Amino acid sequence: MGENLFDKIIKAHLVEGNPIPGERVGIKVDQTLTQDATGTMVYLEFETMHIPTVRTKLSVSYIDHNTMQDGFENADDHRYLQSTARKFGLYFSRPGNGICHQVQLERFGVPGDVLLGSDSHTPTNGGIGMMAIGVGGLDVATSLAGAPFYLDYPKVIRVVLKGELQPWVTAKDIILKVLEHLSTKGNVGCAIEYSGDGVKSLDVPARATITNMGAETGVTTSIFPSDENTLKFLKAQGREEVFKELKADPDAEYYKTIEIDLKELAPLAACPHSPGNIETISKLAGLKVDQVCIGSCTNASYQDLAMVAKILKGKTIDPRLSLIITPGSRQVLLMLAKSGELATLVAAGARIAECTCNFCIGAGFSPKSHGVSVRTNNRNFKGRSGTADADIYLVSPAIAAVTALTGEITDPTTSGDWEFARVDMPEKFLIDDSMIIPPASLEEREKIEIQRGPNIGEPPISEPLKDTIKGEVIIKVGDKITTDHIMPAGRRLKYRSNIPKYAEFVFEPVDETCPQCCLEHKEKGEDGIIVGGLSYGQGSSREHAAICPMYLGIKAVLAKSIERIHADNLVNFGILPLYFENESDYDTLEKGDKLTIAGIHEALKSNTDVKLQITNKQKELPLKFKLSERQKEILFSGGKLNYIKKQVS
Repeated sequence: MGENLFDKIIKAHLVEGNPIPGERVGIKVDQTLTQDATGTMVYLEFETMHIPTVRTKLSVSYIDHNTMQDGFENADDHRYLQSTARKFGLYFSRPGNGICHQVQLERFGVPGDVLLGSDSHTPTNGGIGMMAIGVGGLDVATSLAGAPFYLDYPKVIRVVLKGELQPWVTAKDIILKVLEHLSTKGNVGCAIEYSGDGVKSLDVPARATITNMGAETGVTTSIFPSDENTLKFLKAQGREEVFKELKADPDAEYYKTIEIDLKELAPLAACPHSPGNIETISKLAGLKVDQVCIGSCTNASYQDLAMVAKILKGKTIDPRLSLIITPGSRQVLLMLAKSGELATLVAAGARIAECTCNFCIGAGFSPKSHGVSVRTNNRNFKGRSGTADADIYLVSPAIAAVTALTGEITDPTTSGDWEFARVDMPEKFLIDDSMIIPPASLEEREKIEIQRGPNIGEPPISEPLKDTIKGEVIIKVGDKITTDHIMPAGRRLKYRSNIPKYAEFVFEPVDETCPQCCLEHKEKGEDGIIVGGLSYGQGSSREHAAICPMYLGIKAVLAKSIERIHADNLVNFGILPLYFENESDYDTLEKGDKLTIAGIHEALKSNTDVKLQITNKQKELPLKFKLSERQKEILFSGGKLNYIKKQVS
């Protein structure tokens, strides 16, 4: 039996476990990345391990989220991150150099390597043939210490692409079509591999758009083969020496196969309030728009923005809307400036933003109340933009550009008024790494002092898993609760280094009384319990969605299903993730119910169901768990930080 791409990479990095779909395996990590919203906690955690230097082949610390300082907190975090990078042997990408996934793809990605990133869109680098996985920060910290990364060996979904795209149809439409097939839930434990003759028509930036937004399906990661197009991209980046061919065997086996005929695709959009709510642009045509935002780690390559410039050239955007353009990296911005395309964008009325995540995470450029914003980023969860009642539509850069000119969602394929502006990948990218600070020498590191501001605290430590959890349902939420619901981003991001402060905003978009309720029960010695529906914890990799509830006394989450990264984060910080044996039992529980979960240790050791007692209703419900033996040990140790210190010392 032949091997698929994941078989080849995992087996080459296998440290522990059997390479069988569904089995838990440990793999060696080659590269890591962090960004400033998650990175401070990563390096605070790494510091507690007392290891003098990182043990990966290459690691990079990026500043790309909190760059518009509102108060001292962000600037202090950046200084801390720069000093820890120098101290521990990481590269440091300075503010303004670009979004982590775009820069990693340009300057550091290596086909066939394993990349772990404390950001859910790390799979972007699957476009270059890496096994790139988004995880919680503590998993990155332990990988920096040389520990393997553990995951369920993925069930691989093959997506076969046939033919070539028609004008006005782009890579964004491919991944939206994949989302239409797979939806945003039910894909935990899977990974996507792209194949077929249509792959040859897609350059690396297009492939990266697809693997980036594959995160919205809930799969572990996505990957393209490393082929002649990969080599072409690496040569254009001056890095052809890292190329190696990587392709699946002809007789490789897959969990399931999806076929997409590229020539049959039409321009698509993800409608409010989910990346999986797919509709054709033709059916949305005519919808008035207040704002257009082009950029983010999904669609801010040079080709994307050069295409936009060609569409806008000689024209002016509709006076009723605002157009924001965010280049994905300094490389992209410099190339646009050198070619004159930046001037074209400005002349058309675009506002040029810094090379950061900004509008995608609600850190600036929030739309007006009840506004309609058309964007090229990857998520449109309700309220994520910073405006709770705004409607966000996700489209390709080409459709966004035409919409900016007309003031309404427009399908250019139905009219002869529009000429498609295809832009091929350049033969040579502009290379300037002066904004990337390399690691300090071993001699220099001993003299470097880590710089801390008053907002930078210590990572909280959880206690060993109790045999009996006894307390109250603090909050009950519905399906598709995202980490944005649990721990809001935007204006709250600057508190991520200060857990007591950040914990004040747990579930703020859902129930702002939740933190105080948690603390009141914690002070009385009672445990807090969260009840969730399907796909609880989807979206961002932010481990703070586990850290802050743990700090407030949450001991267990009971849900119909929990997304992969969040489930791992819960375990990492000592919160027990449990699942309803019968999903209908979710309806039995209400906020304020008094719960007792007894005999937890024996149930975990003997792999038997956990019994939930609803004491105020005199009912008993069966609960199940999905924990590896190692995860059980992590819980018994009081979280991964306690557990790993014994392993790497």
